[in-house]
Amino acid sequence: WIKEHTHFAPSTPYAVSRAACDLHLLSFHKAYGFPVVFTRAANVYGPGQQLYRIIPRAMLSARTGQPMQLHGGGHSERSFIHIHDVVRATLQLALEAEPGSTWHLSTREAISIRALVESICERCGVPFASVVEESGDRLGKDQSYLLDSSAMRERLGWRDQVSLPDGLTNTVAWVDANLDLLKTLPWTYQHKA
Repeated sequence: WIKEHTHFAPSTPYAVSRAACDLHLLSFHKAYGFPVVFTRAANVYGPGQQLYRIIPRAMLSARTGQPMQLHGGGHSERSFIHIHDVVRATLQLALEAEPGSTWHLSTREAISIRALVESICERCGVPFASVVEESGDRLGKDQSYLLDSSAMRERLGWRDQVSLPDGLTNTVAWVDANLDLLKTLPWTYQHKA
């Protein structure tokens, strides 16, 4: 599990841009006292999430029958955190954290992407094999990306409250309620120039 003080080792252009942003803001904090608090959350999910992300994409594939790519067989591990938990943590940090401090927002549960998609298929009542097409790993993909949120829990008493099963059920309900609209939107990443 990655701790807040772990040195940056970005493996993708996106990760490099995030690290650069943190370093840029940290320099403003040190030079001018800019009151920044750093939050790092990975694999945030929930209603309204971008459709190219794994959870809504798997749900849409299950509901429409359009297969999705499961990169590397889905063996990489992640910890998924519901947006409601991220919002609560961010508000608490805005009110209580010391400027210049860094906090990880994460659950303590890791799951393989394959097990995640299997769980989504089960919730949607469709066979896993009808939803996925296995493909090779994506270039630069981390096998495991897990943030350690112990500091947030121990120093500020924060706890994630939305379990993955409950969050998936909540997100499936959102997909179902908006399926006609979601089917008309792009399911792939759209770069904004």
